[in-house]
Amino acid sequence: MSTYTSTQLRPVRAALWLCMAFGAGIAGWSTTAVGAILKIGQPAPDFIAVDSKGDSLQLSQYRGKTVVLEWTNAECPYTRKHYSSGNMQSIQMLAQKNGVVWLTVVSSAPGKQGFVTGAQADALTHSRNAAPTAVLLDPQGTVGRLYNAKTTPHMFVIDKNGALQYMGGIDSIATADVSDIPNAEPYLKEAMLAVQQGNPVAHPVTQPYGCSIKY
Repeated sequence: MSTYTSTQLRPVRAALWLCMAFGAGIAGWSTTAVGAILKIGQPAPDFIAVDSKGDSLQLSQYRGKTVVLEWTNAECPYTRKHYSSGNMQSIQMLAQKNGVVWLTVVSSAPGKQGFVTGAQADALTHSRNAAPTAVLLDPQGTVGRLYNAKTTPHMFVIDKNGALQYMGGIDSIATADVSDIPNAEPYLKEAMLAVQQGNPVAHPVTQPYGCSIKY
């Protein structure tokens, strides 16, 4: 029977460790890197989701229009910052005025913070005087993971050709303090208007901030 010293085994152990690490990296790519492959100027991933009214909507049905995706959680203080102040609604109304489609997405899982039924989503829209085109229910987190959405809010802007042109935060000051809104650079609003007008986005990728999405 052949025997090996610890010195002889070191290269074998190293090779095995590298194989396991490489395998783990591949496995991780198939799940966590879905959103990481999103690139500005490239096609935004298409999806089908059910809205708060029970209708199925597909992203590609809005080809020809600018689309905003907003991840939300009504119980999150960062989300409340932008709704209690009316900031989010003002951008939604600006979107509506300019013919931009606004899809609010709820990816909270059942039993977790932020989960809502269709009726509850509609009640929130009404009580907050919000103006989304539709509220999409994503309790399995399928759409959220497709876009690697991390926080509420997390914002994306897609141009009329279906290409992703912005992803990141709603603005530049990452706090839950309403008083910071006037001093923040409004990344989302600037990006939305630039895309709608066919102009380059000054800050196409920014850091999203808020509560982690409760997948």
